[in-house]
Amino acid sequence: MRTSIRHRVAARMMAAIGVVSLMAACSGNGAGNGNGGATGGGYPDKNITFVVPFSAGGPTDTVTRMIAEPMAAKLGTKIVVQNVEGAGGTVGAGEVARAQPDGYTVLMHHIGMSTAPALYKDLGYKPLEDFGTVGLVTEVPMTVVARKDFAPATLQDLVAHVKANAGKVTLANAGIGAASHLCGLLFQSAAGVKLQEVPYEGTGPALTDLVGGQVDFMCDQTTNTSGQISAGEVKAYAVTTPERVKSLPDVPTTAEAGLPKLQVSVWHGLYVPAGTPQEVVQKLSEALKAALADRAVVDQMAKLGTTPVPAEDATPQAHRDKLQEQLGTWAKVIADAGVKAS
Repeated sequence: MRTSIRHRVAARMMAAIGVVSLMAACSGNGAGNGNGGATGGGYPDKNITFVVPFSAGGPTDTVTRMIAEPMAAKLGTKIVVQNVEGAGGTVGAGEVARAQPDGYTVLMHHIGMSTAPALYKDLGYKPLEDFGTVGLVTEVPMTVVARKDFAPATLQDLVAHVKANAGKVTLANAGIGAASHLCGLLFQSAAGVKLQEVPYEGTGPALTDLVGGQVDFMCDQTTNTSGQISAGEVKAYAVTTPERVKSLPDVPTTAEAGLPKLQVSVWHGLYVPAGTPQEVVQKLSEALKAALADRAVVDQMAKLGTTPVPAEDATPQAHRDKLQEQLGTWAKVIADAGVKAS
């Protein structure tokens, strides 16, 4: 039997910091107004909860809150963003997998949805079987950043430094299976070194400690680091994509900086519990397309070094195809690295 998390979400809303209600900007504008779906009374007729399986203030949380308001406007309802962090995103994902399949509990997840099955022996859900896909949202470059007073000046200097001081250098991440952890694995593989990793409950607190000098360096998405890089609060070595990021024109690519094997970007998508009516999934997908075409969203994403996916990728099928392909890709990478979550 599926267990709804909406009652627990309502209770958490009163106490949790960072939970935001986003009201539709106007009424009478969108697929949810009077166009009855498979839910009988017309979907949506109550608040929708977007579950983010990572801490508030992190990159996935940031992307979620960007699209929530215009999606709410399109659907003609309120969207509540709820952070349910833990275990590299698997706690929140598991709760959504067990939620009622009625379209009122939606998951925003990133690349970690495709890596968790290879990392966790008893995951408790199967991505392709226990979730329905709504659409892709964005594909975010990552950056290799360090505390601003860290000695290495370039990426090649960083590689040389960590090889010489592997037991002393600390590499922060948001926990096993998080995007920052995966990028860190690729860095260690490309550099040929094994480092002391420091896991956090999200990249938000990890980046805070990096800025404060408590850890040495980390990989993180541009949506979380662009502001700190521009403000000079952290040292940026490279972006992990083939081309430079427009919002960070002075930061070289990993290939330019001498580590071409370190290339990864973080894709995000919206999910619903398996069995959610197709009419409901379609309304959510159409609202997502509208949000990704919103000028304010496009401009916000550009400032953070990313762009919305094309409309043809903000669909259930394109999203499912991406997930299936990535499950195979990361299964091999993780097996080769010999990493397992406890």
